[in-house]
Amino acid sequence: MQALYLLALDPIAETWADTHSYGFRLRRSTQDAMQHCFIALARKVAPRWVLEGDIKACFDRIDHDWLMRHVPIQRAMLQKWLKAGYMEKRIIHPTEDGTPQGGIISPVLANMALDGLQQALKAKYRQRKGRPYHSVNLIRYADDFVITGASRTVLEEEVKPLVAKFMAERGLELSEEKTVITPIEDGFDFLGRNVRKYSGKLLIKPSKRNVADFLGKLRELIRQNIHTSPGTLAYLLNLKLRGWARFHRHFVSKRAFQYVDHALFIMLWKWARKRHPNKGHHWIACRYWKRVGGDNWVFFGHTTGRNGTKHEVTLYPTSSMAIIRHVIIRCDVNPYDPEWGKYLARRAKHHMRVKSDGAANIQLAYAEELGNLVGQPCS
Repeated sequence: MQALYLLALDPIAETWADTHSYGFRLRRSTQDAMQHCFIALARKVAPRWVLEGDIKACFDRIDHDWLMRHVPIQRAMLQKWLKAGYMEKRIIHPTEDGTPQGGIISPVLANMALDGLQQALKAKYRQRKGRPYHSVNLIRYADDFVITGASRTVLEEEVKPLVAKFMAERGLELSEEKTVITPIEDGFDFLGRNVRKYSGKLLIKPSKRNVADFLGKLRELIRQNIHTSPGTLAYLLNLKLRGWARFHRHFVSKRAFQYVDHALFIMLWKWARKRHPNKGHHWIACRYWKRVGGDNWVFFGHTTGRNGTKHEVTLYPTSSMAIIRHVIIRCDVNPYDPEWGKYLARRAKHHMRVKSDGAANIQLAYAEELGNLVGQPCS
C-alpha cells in the first residue's frame, strides 16, 4: 500500500525538493553531493568555514503533527502508518514521533520534512554579484548536511540559530556535540570522504574512518573464510573491492587504493600462513600468488562451475581503478518532467560507458554535450 501512495507522492516531493538535496532522490547520488562541495569550496575566493550539521535521531523524531499538516497525502492513511508502531520479540512498541519503521515511504517523508532549509537560507543570504551573501551554501544528503560560510561568526551567530529554529518546527534537534564549525584548512568528513584545502588547493579523498571501516570488513570476511578455497575467497573479496573502488573513483583516491591493496596483501599473507604453518615463505608465495603483467604478487585461486569446469580467479587490485571526474547533475532536474528525458538518457548512457570501459577521454566531450543540451550546471 505504501508503494502505491509513494508513486503519487514522489513526483510532488521532487517538484518541491531543495535543489541541493541529493539523498534518496531519483538520479542523484553521493557523487553529486561531493561534486557540489568541490564547486562551492575549490575557488580561491570560496568560503573558508564549514558548519557540519548533525540531527539527533532524525528519522525517529520527526513531528507527526507537522507531517499531517504539510504532506499532501490522505491523512487517515498517513496517520495509520505513523501510529502503527513496530514489533520486536513479540512486543509491540508504539510510535509517537518519527517516520514508519522500515517503510519504503519513510525516506520521502523525511526529505519533505527537511526541504525548505535551502530556501530559508537563500531568503536571508540573497545572492550579490552572482554569489550568495556571506558565501552561505547548503549541501544536503538525507539528514547529513554541511553549510559553508565566510566566517565562523556568521555560522555560529546567524546560520546555526536559523537551522535550529527550522528543525525545532519539525520536532527535530541539532546535536551540540556533533554539530561543529571547521575551517576548510583543517578539513571535514562528509559521506565517507574528507574535504580539505592543502596550501589553497582543495582535495577530496576517502576519509580515514571510511578506509579503516572497509579494511575491518575485509579482515572479518577473511577471518570467516579461513578454510575457504583461495578462488572463492578472491571472488568474495572482489565483490567488495570493486564496489568500494567505484564509490571513490571520482576523487583523489589513488593513494588510498594503494594503501588498501598493501593492507589486504598483509591480511592474505597471514591467512595463508595460518593455513600452512609448517610451510616456508617461498612455498606459500608460489601456491597463492602469481605474476600478472608487471605485478609479481597477485593473489589467485580456482573455482568450479556448475558443469565441473575450473575457472581461475585473480584478486582485483583497487589501484587499477581509473580516476574519472564526476559531472554533477543539473540542480533543477526533475526526472518526472519529460523536458529532462533527453538529458537524463544521455547521462545514463555515459555512466554505462564509463562503467564498462572506464574511458576517461570521453569525460570532457560528455560534459560539453550536456552543457549545450540544457544550459550550464547549477553552482
